[in-house]
Amino acid sequence: MQIFEKIRPGRELIVGVGSALVDMLAHEDYAFLEKTEAAKGGMILVDKEFIENALTLTSAEPNIVPGGSACNMTVGVGKLGGKARFVGKCGSGRLARLFRQDLLKQNVEPKLIVSASPTGRVLSIITPDAQRSMFTYLGASSEIQPHELTEGSFDSAAIVHIEGYLIFNPDLILGALKTAKTAGAVISLDLASFTVVEESKELLAQIVADYVDILIANDDEVKAFTGCADESDALKAFAEMATLAVVNVGDRGSYIFHNRKVLKIDAMGEGRAVDTTGAGDLWTAGFLYGLVKDYPLHKCGMIGTACGYEVCQVVGAAIPDNGWGRIKTLLDG
Repeated sequence: MQIFEKIRPGRELIVGVGSALVDMLAHEDYAFLEKTEAAKGGMILVDKEFIENALTLTSAEPNIVPGGSACNMTVGVGKLGGKARFVGKCGSGRLARLFRQDLLKQNVEPKLIVSASPTGRVLSIITPDAQRSMFTYLGASSEIQPHELTEGSFDSAAIVHIEGYLIFNPDLILGALKTAKTAGAVISLDLASFTVVEESKELLAQIVADYVDILIANDDEVKAFTGCADESDALKAFAEMATLAVVNVGDRGSYIFHNRKVLKIDAMGEGRAVDTTGAGDLWTAGFLYGLVKDYPLHKCGMIGTACGYEVCQVVGAAIPDNGWGRIKTLLDG
């Protein structure tokens, strides 16, 4: 019997729906955040010119890699050997070609809608505490129309994971949710950022109540979403919001709530985080992979924890091969 009963037997495909973005990763000090008026640990939507101007202030050339929350998740699933598909919209230039080629290389099926607009991009400012603060230009990624997400986008999907950033396009996120449900998929939603929650709390609450089976967040997002300042109260309230609720609490580990039971998953290792970019996305990849493989929930959480730990030891969301080797030892344990 499937450990998470809502997943259709025989299905293992995990589909990520989100913004097709290129990550620009820059290490800067706290003064840089003040100069650019960044929301520390949050995400601010900007235009392309803002990012171009901010790049002139960086102390060195940023690293440029394919990214986006849902994309990072699907790449994680692909690297684990799972079945993964990414659905998004990008431009037609060099960055778009880089994006598509990287997905194929990582064992992810790209289902990309092409636009005449530039490919979206994110300037992630990584401060000495390994926290990332993001400026996002959505570009082509924001132009997806609900009718472009057909049932074929989600054909044979066990789980459709939708990044919370799509809440800024209400018609799109609602269209994606309805189409994924019609295709028989379980719905997973990541709350994305406390700033996203604060700006769209009412619509998020409606979506979670009507569509979401698996709800994933960190402690800051949980407090913002529940309105509870006390973490214990926030966790209790959050646990009641979905059939399966997950809360990541950084170096303190994570909590998994299911069937009125709670599992505490301890953090892994003692290595200092170099960069937290993609940590939540890769945690989600490991966790959802475990679910479709019908692993016990504790093992799902451990795989997620290992993925989250390994990505924090490098800059960006790409775990090196030796890291994936350590992660895969858990799959045989």
